[in-house]
Amino acid sequence: MSELGNRLKEVRLAKGLSLDDLQSMTKIQKRYLIGIEEGNYSSMPGNFYVRAFIKQYAEALSLNPDEIFETYQGEIPATYNEDLPQQLSRVKTHKTLTEGNSKIFAILPKILIGVFVIGVASLLYYFISNHAGGNSNESIGKETEPAKIVKSNNLEKDKPDDKVVKKNNENQKDNTAQVEEQTAVEETPKQEITAIQSSGRNSTYELKNADKFVVKLVSKGQTWVSIKNGKGKSFFQGTLKTGGTESQTEDLSAESLAVIRVGNAADTEIYVNDQKLEYAVPATANVQNITIQYVLKEE
Repeated sequence: MSELGNRLKEVRLAKGLSLDDLQSMTKIQKRYLIGIEEGNYSSMPGNFYVRAFIKQYAEALSLNPDEIFETYQGEIPATYNEDLPQQLSRVKTHKTLTEGNSKIFAILPKILIGVFVIGVASLLYYFISNHAGGNSNESIGKETEPAKIVKSNNLEKDKPDDKVVKKNNENQKDNTAQVEEQTAVEETPKQEITAIQSSGRNSTYELKNADKFVVKLVSKGQTWVSIKNGKGKSFFQGTLKTGGTESQTEDLSAESLAVIRVGNAADTEIYVNDQKLEYAVPATANVQNITIQYVLKEE
């Protein structure tokens, strides 16, 4: 058993709490709690979760997490910089069109061209037939008249109207463009930001299907906020208040993890790529620690 695990276990027993009680309080599986007390972190998903579980364990026992991390830093994974678990690292692209539908869209332009050609041929046949029939009837009705050479100036009229042909071509292009646009829209997944874990003042979210990662904090009153990445680098730290600085925007597209601390959640709104984040922990819990995992899109 590690020194950290021994201290946590002693405090838990002193408070008269069993592992089952602690599991109910923190929502952390009992096997992970046992691993923390034994100093065995191999069963946990990764260093990020090890630190998160130790912090929740300490808070449940009314211990100061910062003091725990400082005292036992040799036993606890030191940074957030390891890659997220494989199952969170990529989002599978879902195809919304079946293979059969894709083939139909592929041959649709050919079908439209075929229909257009048949229509033009029918139109030519109609004009030629009427013209030939009119000349035959006229010659029968005037047998006594001498034969005349008739110049067929109407052949130009028999040709399909250029305006009609042009309009048909434009309609065909519009239909093809609409099909392509509809296909592109259907294949573009919508941004998702989902709460995957919450406990006490801490909550964790996952951002998927996003081309960027821009965070905006808006204050409706007065609040202290800080924005850091997973390595502890600070992007902003200060007070937002009405009449002064009411909002703060940071582009974190190059980061895979953001940690936001809010001192007055009831008067603070958080937007991720202009989508308002719904607090997983009620906003009445003024001080909140919010972690957002940014899952890059597959190209």
